[in-house]
Amino acid sequence: MILLEEFDNNKEAVINPNDFHDKIESMPEVAITCFSHKLFDKIVAGGKCIKIAEIHNTGESKNVYEIEYNNHKFALFKIGVGAPVAVGDIEDMNAMGVKKFIVFGNCGVLDNSIDDCSIIIPNKALRDEGTSFHYMEPSRSVDLNNKYVLEFKEILNKLGYSYTEGATWTTDAFYRETRDKVNNRKREGAIVVEMEASALQAVCNFRKCDLFIFFYAGDSLAGEKYDKRSLSGDIKLDEKSRIAYLALELASKIDKD
Repeated sequence: MILLEEFDNNKEAVINPNDFHDKIESMPEVAITCFSHKLFDKIVAGGKCIKIAEIHNTGESKNVYEIEYNNHKFALFKIGVGAPVAVGDIEDMNAMGVKKFIVFGNCGVLDNSIDDCSIIIPNKALRDEGTSFHYMEPSRSVDLNNKYVLEFKEILNKLGYSYTEGATWTTDAFYRETRDKVNNRKREGAIVVEMEASALQAVCNFRKCDLFIFFYAGDSLAGEKYDKRSLSGDIKLDEKSRIAYLALELASKIDKD
C-alpha cells in the first residue's frame, strides 16, 4: 500500500509527453476515441477522415485522423486497452493539443437487467487499478463525467436511446474478477466493470482536460455462468457503429463551448 500512497503532484516528471510530441497547431480541441479496432476501422471507412498525426505504443503505431461531422472537425484515434496504455494515449494527444476527450467502449455488466449493447453513463469509478494513483491522491473512487451529462442525455432522448446510470468498477486484472469480488463491488454500487475509466478521469483531472466517457453493454458477469453476449468486436457491429454517432453528436455540442 505504500506505493499506492506515494502520490507526487509535480507536473514535471523525468519523462514527459512533450519529449515525444510537439503541439500541432491544427489539432482539433475535441477528440473522439474508442477501444475496438474493428469499430474504429468502420468509423474511419465511413467518415470524412484524413490522417493528421501518429501516436506510438510499444510495438504499435496508431494513426490519428481528423474527422468532419456536422461542419465540425474533431480528432479521432483508437485508444489502447488497459489503464496504463490508455492514459499514455491521452497524455500524447493532450501534448499535441486536445483539450476535450469523448471516450466510449464496451463494458461488462454486473446486472442482467442491463440489456446487451445498451448505453451506460457512469457517474463514479471504483479504483482497482494502479495508474490513477500516480495522478491523484489515494481514494476509494473518483467521480466521473462532471461535465456534458445533460447534453448527452438530450442526444439520447432525441434519438430514442434508453440508458442506465451508475458506478463502474475499474480493474487491471479481468482474469481475477472472482465471484466474491464481483459481489463486493456490486454491494459498493457498481453496475458495470471495465479497465480504464478511473485512470482516464484521473489523468484528465491532473492535466485539466475535459472527459466524457460512456459505455455500451457487452459481456455479463451477473449470472452463475459467464456470458460473452456481444463482447466480440464482430458481433452487432452495425449497432455499435450507430452508437459511435452518439459520440459525434456530443462532440458537435461541446466544440468551441
